[in-house]
Amino acid sequence: MPLPLQYSSTPTPRLSYAGTEPRGVNPYAVKVTGEIGIDISLHRSKSSDEFLDMKFDYVVTVCDQAKQVYPFFPGGKEFMHKVFQDPVAFEGIEDEKMVVFRRVRDEIREWIVESFGGEGERGRLK
Repeated sequence: MPLPLQYSSTPTPRLSYAGTEPRGVNPYAVKVTGEIGIDISLHRSKSSDEFLDMKFDYVVTVCDQAKQVYPFFPGGKEFMHKVFQDPVAFEGIEDEKMVVFRRVRDEIREWIVESFGGEGERGRLK
């Protein structure tokens, strides 16, 4: 699942996200991010390789496979690793899948706010 978060302060931090094996934007991810006002329906699945020549303040891996593939990411100043359940791997009926996608979305959002600041003094995340 991508990490689609919107920032609201200046200068506006840029968030890029990619996977080790791009497979397309998951329709459940589109639905649950849309529920919180973030439209990713026109996003595309990207490979991490597309970002190898770019500079980043933080590089965050959110699964152990990504950490193994990229234990070091060129251009990254600081590296962080936080594991979240892969909601795509969950098997169940549609309502059950939506519950898992929502939970993971909310866990990611909470972690980002705790790690980088949110609605408080820094006010970057909306």
